[in-house]
Amino acid sequence: MVTHIVDKYGNAIQEGDYVFSRIRGGSHEGKVQEIVTDEQRAEERSVKHPPKVSLHNKDGKVVAHNPGTLEIRNEST
Repeated sequence: MVTHIVDKYGNAIQEGDYVFSRIRGGSHEGKVQEIVTDEQRAEERSVKHPPKVSLHNKDGKVVAHNPGTLEIRNEST
């Protein structure tokens, strides 16, 4: 089981953190809702290849990202 999940700069990601990721010419950003670290929970959440960071993006959709593609930001940034 994975215990420390970090962003692309090595900062520990926790539930409630505001994270950002560039994707396909745009971006996903939002508060971390859950960090999926095991296969059983990943299957329940329909997430592949944990660990994944699950968040609600600005459109209200739930998205899951590899932690290494994210960066922690302030919400106002």
